[in-house]
Amino acid sequence: MFSVRRWWERYGYQLVLAMIVLGIALFIRQTQGALIAEMYSQLVQPFQTDPPLEERLQTARVTELETQLVELQQQNAQLKQLLEYAEAQQLPSITAPVIGRSVDHWWKQAILGRGSDHGIKEGDVVTSPGGLVGRVIKVTPHTSRVLLVSDSASRVGAAIARSRFMGFMRGDGSELAVMEFYEKVPDVKEGDQVVTSPVSNLFPPGIPVGKVETVNLEKSPAPEIAVRLTAPIDFLEWVVVHPFESKY
Repeated sequence: MFSVRRWWERYGYQLVLAMIVLGIALFIRQTQGALIAEMYSQLVQPFQTDPPLEERLQTARVTELETQLVELQQQNAQLKQLLEYAEAQQLPSITAPVIGRSVDHWWKQAILGRGSDHGIKEGDVVTSPGGLVGRVIKVTPHTSRVLLVSDSASRVGAAIARSRFMGFMRGDGSELAVMEFYEKVPDVKEGDQVVTSPVSNLFPPGIPVGKVETVNLEKSPAPEIAVRLTAPIDFLEWVVVHPFESKY
C-alpha cells in the first residue's frame, strides 16, 4: 500500500495530465476542431482589419450595379449616335448589332443580329459612323454575315475625293488597307480622303472609306497607297445596313 501511494505521489499528476490531453484530443477529433476554430475567430476578430462578410457582399453588389449603369449609359450613347448617323444618311437603313466575331477572323468577317426577316439581303452595304464597314455576303432569317473592308479578300472601287483619281482597294487584315491606281501618275498625297468610286458595282459612290497614310508612286506595276480606314472596324458593336442593287 505504501509503495502504491508513493508511486501515485510521484506519477499520479502525470497520469491525470495525460488523460486530460487524451480527452481533449478525442474531443477535437470528434468535433473536427469547430470549438477551437470558433474560439480562435473570437480572439482574432478585434484585431482584423478586413470588413465583415456582409459588408463585403454589399460593396460587391454596389460595384456590380455601378458597372451595369456605366455599360447601359455607353450603349445608350452609341445607339443615339448611330440613329443620328442613320438619319443623316437620308437613305433606307436598318440598324443591327454585331453579335459575333471570330478571333481568327477578326478583321475579315462579322455576324449581325438582323437577317432576312428584318429586310436585309445579300449585297447590302454596311456602314457605321466613320464610313464603310463592308458588304453582306450571307443572310439567314435572323442573322447576316458581313465581309469587312479590312479582309484581304475584299475589293472596293475607290477614289481620291480631292483629285478624283480612281483605283481599287483591298484589305490588309488591319486598320490599314492598300489602294492601287489605274493611272501611272495619280494626284494623291498623304491626308487625302478616300471614298467609294462612282463606277463601283458593289457600293454606292461617295461613301467615306479612309485617309491616305503613305504614298508609294514607285510601286510596280501600279502606284500604291496605304489607307487608314475611318470606320472603327476593330471595335464594332452596332452598324447600319443599307439596301443596295448593283447597276450591273
